[in-house]
Amino acid sequence: MAKKAVVLLSGGLDSATVAAIASSRGFETYALSFSYGQRHSSELEAARRVAGQVGTTDHKIVPIDLRAFGASALTDDIEVPKGRAAEEMAEGIPVTYVPARNTIFLSFALAWAEVLGSSDIFIGVNALDYSGYPDCRPEFIEAYQVMARLATKAGVEGDEALTIHAPLIDLTKAQIIEQGVELGVDYGLTVSCYDADDAGQACGECDSCVLRRKGFEEAGVDDPTHYRELAGTA
Repeated sequence: MAKKAVVLLSGGLDSATVAAIASSRGFETYALSFSYGQRHSSELEAARRVAGQVGTTDHKIVPIDLRAFGASALTDDIEVPKGRAAEEMAEGIPVTYVPARNTIFLSFALAWAEVLGSSDIFIGVNALDYSGYPDCRPEFIEAYQVMARLATKAGVEGDEALTIHAPLIDLTKAQIIEQGVELGVDYGLTVSCYDADDAGQACGECDSCVLRRKGFEEAGVDDPTHYRELAGTA
């Protein structure tokens, strides 16, 4: 019988790749997404599409309201930065960082994993080729895993310690795309843009769009992203 794994699935490029990796490793996957007050719902539609493509056993979309706290361009009335150079992206923590988001998401994943009798959680955090979010670092994942093993019934009584898998943590965006292509991920289903429209079309100018486009170029893979005409990209 295949082991069960909870996969955090945002609908973006990285999480789609992680879902495919979990399946390729023989896990029965349970996808978990969040309607957390983000700027657009098109990424949730993308998550549904990806969950269907990779063949998850179940896909839950949990409503939580991080707009109650705001302080991020993704959950507040703050403009998404556009047209930034790589050097600018490397300076400090960007305004698109959502306070404690991965800590919150992992907590929900941990709860579902306990209910499922699973000791495996997959998350698509990446410490390279990415805006410098503190909750995407290896140190954070390692610390959270230690905490999770202490804080749960499964951690105290279970036979197998919980593992948080972050297979993309030290890969470039190009390497992530190459791996996903090998696993048959359809990146045309995904939405990565911080400021996508209701149809899921990308702005082509935010940090996420810039890094995504750069990844496809470096991987030598055709970019299937649906860009708005205003971005000047076909």
